[in-house]
Amino acid sequence: MKLLFLSACASIFIFASAVAQSSQKPANWQSLFNGKDLSGWETYLDRPYAKDSKNDKTPPLGLNNDPNHVFSVVTVDGRPALRISGETFGGINTLAEFGNYHLQMEFKWGTQKWPPKLDKPRDSGLLYHSVGPHGTPMLWMESFELQVQEGDCGDYWGVMNVLADISARKNDKGTYVYQPGATPITFQDKTPIGRSCLKNPDGEKTSGQWNVLELYCFGDTCVHVMNGKVNLVLTHTRHLVNGQTVPLTKGKIQLQSEGAEVFYRNVQIQEISQLPKELLQQ
Repeated sequence: MKLLFLSACASIFIFASAVAQSSQKPANWQSLFNGKDLSGWETYLDRPYAKDSKNDKTPPLGLNNDPNHVFSVVTVDGRPALRISGETFGGINTLAEFGNYHLQMEFKWGTQKWPPKLDKPRDSGLLYHSVGPHGTPMLWMESFELQVQEGDCGDYWGVMNVLADISARKNDKGTYVYQPGATPITFQDKTPIGRSCLKNPDGEKTSGQWNVLELYCFGDTCVHVMNGKVNLVLTHTRHLVNGQTVPLTKGKIQLQSEGAEVFYRNVQIQEISQLPKELLQQ
């Protein structure tokens, strides 16, 4: 019991230390989406969906090959937005890498859905600290995911060989849920704990409304924020490299195409020198 208490205190101290460092720089937002084209981004798409996927030998569409315009710039509610149709699984990612930042964007769901997810919640995702090649066994680059899915926005998923510690507890269904102050647990794929943790609380608006999604990353701590509510915190972000665990604190930003139409706008980022103190007060 004493060890569990010390572990929880250590996690809180690490998060608080990140916040307590040098004062925040003045806001200096950089737009990542110019509202005209996809400059500064690249796309990667899997093969088009086929019912008999096990026997489908069609190669992936690959890098910057988007014949059906899965990714496009459109006007929604009188303003430019990045449309992701969801028709083919894949993603669009920044060419640049980022670390120590506050990322902010707005998103809302469209109406179109595509197989094999016609009867599933609308799905996309923000993948951050993305490194390595496209076309992994999980399709997307190795990364940490801030889930963007109807009813689940803010959940955590690890993509490929990443590890992160999250203060969490099990709910009555046996699923891990973020709980500030709980014992930190290491989440990793192919382990008994697994690679996902549910957000807490739910901050998403009704489908069809614009949501403000924010991500704070400083050092090896990352904070998921949905419509102003902190709903998950990761610490000790790291990954496996040649069998060794090393920190993973920066990388590209990916947005997923995963079977549903979604719109993103006002995608902007600013460098930070600390985590805002008010994040600890939620």
